[in-house]
Amino acid sequence: MSKGASRRSVLTLGAGLSAATLLSGGTLARAPKLGTQAPYWHRFKLGDAEVTVVSDGPLPFGDPSGVFTGVPKEEVKKMLSDNFLDPDNVVLEQNSPIVNTGDKLILFDTGLGTLKAFGPTTGRQQKSLTEAGIKSEDIDAVVFSHAHPDHIGGVVGEDGRLLFPNAQFYIAQSDFDFWTDEGKMGTSLKDFVVHARTNLLAVRDRIVFFKDGQEFLPGIQAMAAPGHTVGHTIFMVTLGGRSFAFLGDLSHHSVLLLEKPRMEFAYDTDPKQAATSRVKMLDMLAANRIPVLSYHFSWPGYGHVAKAGDGFKYYAAPMQMLL
Repeated sequence: MSKGASRRSVLTLGAGLSAATLLSGGTLARAPKLGTQAPYWHRFKLGDAEVTVVSDGPLPFGDPSGVFTGVPKEEVKKMLSDNFLDPDNVVLEQNSPIVNTGDKLILFDTGLGTLKAFGPTTGRQQKSLTEAGIKSEDIDAVVFSHAHPDHIGGVVGEDGRLLFPNAQFYIAQSDFDFWTDEGKMGTSLKDFVVHARTNLLAVRDRIVFFKDGQEFLPGIQAMAAPGHTVGHTIFMVTLGGRSFAFLGDLSHHSVLLLEKPRMEFAYDTDPKQAATSRVKMLDMLAANRIPVLSYHFSWPGYGHVAKAGDGFKYYAAPMQMLL
């Protein structure tokens, strides 16, 4: 068969198939939409350790104007739209790393748990753990960056049972004391205090207080970064010659609080101190090119920060799909 004849035959066949498909209502191309959620976990290697990031679900804040302050609201909205983000609805993620050292399984922060103050999309950490093939009873250590509801809320289930029954718990004593203080029940912090007391007092006999600079678990070092709360802490994780820093709430947003690190966040206990801690720690991480994992950055929250003018820029790392 000649090349010309062959091409004519293919074109004729294609036209016939197209007509048949049209006459049959397109059944050859029709498939049901699945409408199912992709599993909310991601896994990568860190030296000789394995890190699994699990989600507690998206946390919608809505209009950023009353949350991110110290910068004109029009500028805040422009910063979002310039980065292809919705200027009227800020949505944060809740990314918890689980570090498997081979000897211990260490979880950082536990999500909102039963609290539905931010809607129905939160509180899925236990489901994410199951999807990732991790049993909550196998968690040896739970490390808290601070005692806000979206970080300590998943200790106790709706039925009152401990969700991590075999774990030791780690937190800064200043944060524990502040957020479990019954004397604050009559203040605007009441809902925060109730949630902290429900979850933290249930495991009081298992809590260990770490100090700034202490390596309180093998390869896990506490680094005080106060301001967001009195005892807010980030953690340097170093295993097998590789490191990353878990930022907790050092920055809630990968654009707003990086491009304008002196911008203030409404839920900071001391906004000025929080900004100072943010700049100090981000300067150090950028200068040393240390990877970061942020609790609230876009899923899965893992990448690098670099200096950019008077602020910083976040570069998300490619998702490592092969182990």
